[in-house]
Amino acid sequence: MRFPRPRSLNGLILVGFGVVALPLLIAVVWALVNLDRVAEQSEQLVFTGVAAAENNRRINEQINSLERVARQYQILKNPDSLQLMQQDLQAFATLLEEMAPMVETAGATSLAAPLGQDARRIVAILSNVHADDVQLQAAIGMFVPLRQRIGRLTGQLTAHVDATLSALQETARNAQRISTWQVAAIIPGTFLLVLTFTLLVARPIRQIDQAIRQLGASGFSTPIEIKGPTDLQRLGRQLDWLRLRLLELAQEKNRFLRHMSHELKTPLANIREGTELLLDGTVGELDDSKREVANILRMNGLKLQQLIENILSFSAWQTKSEILTLSDFELRAQVISVAKAQRLALKAANIQLRLEIDDIMVNADKEKIRTVLDNLLSNAVKFTPPGGLITIRAHRKKSSLVIEFGDTGPGIPDADSSRIFEAFFQGRQEAGGHLDGTGIGLSVVLECIQAHNGSVELIDSDEFPGAHFRVNIPQQRNVAQPKMAANG
Repeated sequence: MRFPRPRSLNGLILVGFGVVALPLLIAVVWALVNLDRVAEQSEQLVFTGVAAAENNRRINEQINSLERVARQYQILKNPDSLQLMQQDLQAFATLLEEMAPMVETAGATSLAAPLGQDARRIVAILSNVHADDVQLQAAIGMFVPLRQRIGRLTGQLTAHVDATLSALQETARNAQRISTWQVAAIIPGTFLLVLTFTLLVARPIRQIDQAIRQLGASGFSTPIEIKGPTDLQRLGRQLDWLRLRLLELAQEKNRFLRHMSHELKTPLANIREGTELLLDGTVGELDDSKREVANILRMNGLKLQQLIENILSFSAWQTKSEILTLSDFELRAQVISVAKAQRLALKAANIQLRLEIDDIMVNADKEKIRTVLDNLLSNAVKFTPPGGLITIRAHRKKSSLVIEFGDTGPGIPDADSSRIFEAFFQGRQEAGGHLDGTGIGLSVVLECIQAHNGSVELIDSDEFPGAHFRVNIPQQRNVAQPKMAANG
């Protein structure tokens, strides 16, 4: 089941912010509500406490005033005292009525109800003109239990305030604990939500980055597909359109190279044919100086033919996906064959060739390996000064074939080492050879080796003063060694 998600990047970011902020918002709202409730309860408790203290003070003052007036009336029998006593009784009853809600809340109704009756009974006895001194003294004595009941009432009211305060404190502590748990849950939850939405946004952006890198590496054959919000998908379609356009331009460039190469081969063939006629003596014998010139023409014609074939090979690699034609062949014989094809260039520059190649059989595309050997050797001849040395070595590892080329040329500058396998890139130094190259020889080598899932790299070592290339070609299976090694 796929969950619905925003179609645009902006929508996804907004939803992400909303989902991430929602738990925090809920926690804040909950904390504010609880804080408001605690504040309201605190305010109510303050009012209740103040009111309870004030009522306790007033009821004690009122009963004291009533008792004082009653004692005066007992002694003086003054009508004014009787009137004051009636006023105090009325004030006492009014105070009890005012305290009724608080008394009911505190559950002290049973203590407060008899107070008014006892006070009225005392005043009624004292107001009786026929009461004797014994009755009056008994009425005055009734103030003692009345005070005790009032004390129990005020104590219960005070206990009610204390209990309410304790409950409020417990509520505050519970709110604090819940807030702590909420924060403890929100932090990892928020982290997971942020991580989730980051991945949702980062995945298409990473795909776009890979697509751009693919285009930068001339990878025009793989379609670009971006999954994610619609605006990023639209950007992916635009990148794919750019890929197709670049592919068209590359194909047009390759068609131009093929056409130009074929056009160049015709006059080159005539030049080579004429040179061969001169060297064969068909048009007459040549003296040594003229033969030397003819040999130079022949050698450079061969070089030019090799350059044109490199262009054609490069064009073929760029226009279609090559299929390997694997076969078993002896590597040493292949290297010797390539060296013989370039013996004139080696001889002209007085360059020595050292072969350190084991008698091994390899499983690979024979023509592509020949192209690799030919281009690496041509590159070494081109950059090796007269009288120099080129070393070719090869050996078999457990599951791969390793071929190394080393020369005594000036080497490759550090600034150029990262780009030497780029098509049409030429190094800054050329010490040998008489003809500038096209800059595609090493790129063809890279294409051929990558077709075998292998690698070619420039080695930084002190073994050779010049360039040192190492080719690694995986071997899918072990090839049986020939009974007799081929002779070079």
